[in-house]
Amino acid sequence: MNAFLYCLVVVIWGTTWIAIFLQQGTVPAPVSIFWRFALATLTIMAALVLLRRLRKLAARDHLFCLLQGCCVFGFNFLCFYTAAAWINTGLESVIFSMAVLFNAVNGFLFFGHRPPARFYPAALLGMCGIVTLFWDDLQASGLSSTLLMGIGLSALGTYGFSLGNMISQRHQRNGLETMTTNAWAMLYGTLIMGAIALVRGDSFIPEWTLSYLGALVYLALFGSVIAFGAYFTLIGRIGASNAAYSTLLFPLVALTISTFYEGYVWHINGIIGLLLILTGNLVMFSRPGNGLLRRKIA
Repeated sequence: MNAFLYCLVVVIWGTTWIAIFLQQGTVPAPVSIFWRFALATLTIMAALVLLRRLRKLAARDHLFCLLQGCCVFGFNFLCFYTAAAWINTGLESVIFSMAVLFNAVNGFLFFGHRPPARFYPAALLGMCGIVTLFWDDLQASGLSSTLLMGIGLSALGTYGFSLGNMISQRHQRNGLETMTTNAWAMLYGTLIMGAIALVRGDSFIPEWTLSYLGALVYLALFGSVIAFGAYFTLIGRIGASNAAYSTLLFPLVALTISTFYEGYVWHINGIIGLLLILTGNLVMFSRPGNGLLRRKIA
């Protein structure tokens, strides 16, 4: 079951970066984020009510859902959408892979969880693989001010995502149902983005094009309802650090799509990067002499 959830997250979130790119244009970022999570919230709330699975939460739990909404369904995406205007989404997905490191650090800070020894070589292999994979893009971009701003916003958004992971882990440690906390967090994130758009004086009218609306529906239903549900469930089953390692595979999905639809050409550094990432996965999810992790992933 965990292997299925892991693959589901990788495939869906590996494609959402392109959908975010398709939403770049005349619609302000807070408005695009608002409509994405408004549709996702409506879907998940309706499903939970119909299935009678929307659980009551204490006021303290609602406060943490509000914080989770800010971190995971609000300000982090404001960073990502804004950064997409300055750097390509492939590079954003590379930076997002830092969630592995942020989760390991935050897991230690908030819960006292020391990462297993195999985490460090696995993360190093994965990060080196991604840098190698995108080395040509990094060289071509140069260190312009817009590139640095895009990198900084993407890193900030990734750290916000990591903080949201910690809050989700807190929910599950307290026995709260993942879909219920996700639904409330999405609602709060939606309201916050709507308030920001109102303060800015943004128009809430979306772009009436097939590409924009198609991307909106995909991001809302697949990228938000399904993928976030799978990811936060995975956190409860294998831990935030192990779940976040899936982010190292996102660029591979994006590159595969780019190969067929954008003419991406694989160079030797791309092949080496791919091998490094796959080796990192092998290190992370194999545990000689102890089958515990393998039983978790099965």
